[in-house]
Amino acid sequence: MKQKHQLTLEDVKKIAQAAEAEALANHWAVSIAIVDDGGHLLWLQRLDGAAPISAQIAPAKAHTAALGRRESKVYEDIINQGRTSFLSAPGLQGLLEGGVPILVEGQCVGAVGVSGVKSIEDAQVAKAGIAALLG
Repeated sequence: MKQKHQLTLEDVKKIAQAAEAEALANHWAVSIAIVDDGGHLLWLQRLDGAAPISAQIAPAKAHTAALGRRESKVYEDIINQGRTSFLSAPGLQGLLEGGVPILVEGQCVGAVGVSGVKSIEDAQVAKAGIAALLG
């Protein structure tokens, strides 16, 4: 049998705290979602001033990154390059930059999705959270 890593509640809190700190340091009102490797929601927070829709988009981005084992930006780029049929891919809804997988020893253990500011800034917040966990 193979063994796999998995996120603990302590890990999730560490990621969330660092992501929130990054957002607040830049005065960005965002929603932050963290999911496990199956895309199941483990954490969701909407910072003061974040648009209500961001609380739906952030988990979708995280879900897409976890299931695809790659940044959600990859899918956005595929679609923007003309492969619009990818919009019909089953189970993928957050096809925008801002979803980042959490990779440990080559295994995806989950993902962080952020929504509320420019997509590149969303990804910056997500990556800051992951960096706090992985160093």
